[in-house]
Amino acid sequence: MSNTATAVVPLTIQDAEALVDAARRAAEDAGVAVAVTVLDAGGHLLAFRRDDRAVLIAGETSTRKAYTALQLNAPTADLVDAVQPGGLFHTLPTALDRPLLFIAGGVPVRRGGRLIGAIGVGGGAPDRDHGFANAAAEALGR
Repeated sequence: MSNTATAVVPLTIQDAEALVDAARRAAEDAGVAVAVTVLDAGGHLLAFRRDDRAVLIAGETSTRKAYTALQLNAPTADLVDAVQPGGLFHTLPTALDRPLLFIAGGVPVRRGGRLIGAIGVGGGAPDRDHGFANAAAEALGR
């Protein structure tokens, strides 16, 4: 039996650095100081950068957004309503001892339709953080 499935190349450090650079460029062009986190498919940190002018909590929020997008394989912007009272994941943020954060700004990164990592951006308004993360993932060819 032959295996005809095409192997998907995992997220590399070069990919991670390109994601960070693309997100920071988008934020810089918009005049927003951010932190950017990139995780591989296993949830391991591949790249992180916080603008000197970004609020200190931006580093934590960018990492939690990336982790949430990775674990649920969905943009965090799509999950915000799910944790509201009556939502599908209403108790999830308190049920797990994990760094989940249901605020827009985390985006899964895919290659060949497969999840290979995630990017999180923190420091700006949630919708803007989402735009910066999404622009970076699209630039990588998500």
